[in-house]
Amino acid sequence: MLIRRADKSEYETVRAFYHSMIDAMEGTRYHPKWQKDIYPSPDDLRTALDEDTLYIGFSEDRIAAAMAVNQKCNEEYKDAAWSRPLTQDEFAVIHMLGVHGDFARKGYAREMVRYAVSLARDAGMKAVRLDVLKGNVPAERLYKDMGFRYVDTLQLFYEDTGRVDFDLYELDIDQPVINSSKTESEKK
Repeated sequence: MLIRRADKSEYETVRAFYHSMIDAMEGTRYHPKWQKDIYPSPDDLRTALDEDTLYIGFSEDRIAAAMAVNQKCNEEYKDAAWSRPLTQDEFAVIHMLGVHGDFARKGYAREMVRYAVSLARDAGMKAVRLDVLKGNVPAERLYKDMGFRYVDTLQLFYEDTGRVDFDLYELDIDQPVINSSKTESEKK
């Protein structure tokens, strides 16, 4: 998959991608409750495009995935039990990460997250943070498999969901990774 920053002129194309993705997710077990023009909203898309923080992944000459990576977060992030206090300019946040159902199970979400982590690391960030609608098992599994640490569950308000529980995750990217695999004797 080729991942690149979306161009401001691609607003309608990106909006159509999200609408098609939402249609494809309708009725699925882990539907994230996104709604057309509510989340992501036209303002969310335009802002991400204007700020050069929207990224799209292509496969077979089609947009397969999209996300925003910036330093904006829900104001209630301040109430979470993060691993360490960071100012908002010290961490990146992944938003609107979605893979179209036509491209499911190809590892594209993982590629997009790796790309986001690389962007954050290159910008000198100390961590990547995000929230996931509680019960979105595939997303939670992806982040845990990629080394993100579950931090907290908070009720957050978003236009598409109202006030509901979200699980917060964090990946420290400026500290050495500690090998957490168990020895043979610990596995028994």
